[in-house]
Amino acid sequence: ASFFVCFSLVLTIMKVLLTATAGALALSGAAGFSVSQNGVLSSSRSASALNMMPKQTHTETASYFPFAEPTKPSTTALSLSDGPNKEADDGSAGVRQLLGVKGASGETDINKIRLQLTKPVTWIPLVWGVMCGAAASGNYHWMWNPFDATDRNFALGAEDALKGFVAMILAGPFLTGYTQTINDWYDREIDAINEPYRPIPSGAISEGEVIAQIWVLLLGGLGIAYGLDVWAGHDFPVVLCLSIFGSFISYIYSAPPLKLKQNGWAGSFALGASYISLPWWCGQAVFGELDRPVYWILPILYSIAGLGIAIVNDFKSVEGDREMGLNSLPVAFGIDGAKWLCAGSVTLTQLGVAAYLYFIGEPTYAALLLALIVPQIYFQATLLLPDPVANDVKYQASAQPFLVFGILVTALCVGHHDFSA
Repeated sequence: ASFFVCFSLVLTIMKVLLTATAGALALSGAAGFSVSQNGVLSSSRSASALNMMPKQTHTETASYFPFAEPTKPSTTALSLSDGPNKEADDGSAGVRQLLGVKGASGETDINKIRLQLTKPVTWIPLVWGVMCGAAASGNYHWMWNPFDATDRNFALGAEDALKGFVAMILAGPFLTGYTQTINDWYDREIDAINEPYRPIPSGAISEGEVIAQIWVLLLGGLGIAYGLDVWAGHDFPVVLCLSIFGSFISYIYSAPPLKLKQNGWAGSFALGASYISLPWWCGQAVFGELDRPVYWILPILYSIAGLGIAIVNDFKSVEGDREMGLNSLPVAFGIDGAKWLCAGSVTLTQLGVAAYLYFIGEPTYAALLLALIVPQIYFQATLLLPDPVANDVKYQASAQPFLVFGILVTALCVGHHDFSA
């Protein structure tokens, strides 16, 4: 009976996802968006998908934008040259374009634009999370383990390696790509303020192409998830359910009417959980079981640390968020308040996890985790707290490697610890 209840819930969430995406598809049939001279959104017959540049002549009609109609003139008619993100002049603009980060070059190749829309740089935490989940399962086999003479079955190791690779493809290119694409779709107006070089507000990709990409990534990801359940021999499709749940959270994070990102706490935690908990659970489910509370609690705790990372991502967008009425934590608490929330959530959570590892009789892993926390505190003191807006990228590049290795240390400890003792 519980299976049918869960399956009914899965179908309900799928219905919401598909209905909502179909609604977006219907909207995409409208004419391209533009901004009239007085700043009010109006429809246009331009061949460009979304032209955020001011035009000389337009007839003002009802907006087809999927948010509620604006009650005040829009101020998003920014020239791309006036935006805060200029093309990098250090020779890295092409790479930045493919990764979907600041300083990207202009691009006309549709395949490169599609890749940019999925922000490949954001796949990395999800891929790492899958690896941590596999480690936490205690059931991942090497082809030739140099540390364990009993774990050198080439065939079994090769199968596990391939299974892990498929799970990473699911978490990274497909479901993270879906998340980033649908987020850009619903953020296209605010991106005209914060990141006007992005493919949608710049008009580099059409609305129909964006919607098609959303469908392909979503349905392709769910298909891969079900295939992993079959491959792992699951009686209950746990990977599929996790994928549907994560896709649903991704949708309500970006889309009205819920649009979790408008609420600083809910949005930041949802983002942190999506980047840490869900891929961990996916990796662990593929190779083992999620049959103990600790397997759920530890990833959720690390999601609180992920909340801090989400705050760092919001510093660069604080002006646009405030203008658009998005109540991100930097907007709600101010930059000075938010930077302390960020540092506290990242550091205190990890200290709590280290204390837990010591409490269950794993002092070596606890000491390793503490050693990885110390440099993070140093970078908080020297980069984050002095100027989180100017140093957001430097801080993340400096501190996050220690955070993610700390997550792996915790996962290895969970995978090696005998909880039955």
